[in-house]
Amino acid sequence: MTEKTSRPHKAGAFDIRLIIALLLGVYGVILTIMGAGFTSDDDLKKAADVNINLWSGIGLLVVTAMFVLWAVLRPLVVPPGTETTETSPAE
Repeated sequence: MTEKTSRPHKAGAFDIRLIIALLLGVYGVILTIMGAGFTSDDDLKKAADVNINLWSGIGLLVVTAMFVLWAVLRPLVVPPGTETTETSPAE
């Protein structure tokens, strides 16, 4: 029986930071669009003349960029010993 040597590899799309960045980015884009294009004067008066949707959306997009930058600059490396090999129980 030959054992193949596995080498470390990056987690890639399965990195939790990229999944979180995707979710925050979607919400950030939606809030930014809602704040920039669909905010009425009545909505602004309710929020003390602060466009909360716009500022929250921009904040979420900044956090998204930070998560993506973090994942790119410090990629998650999967150690070589964590992969399982399929063997029969009799062996």
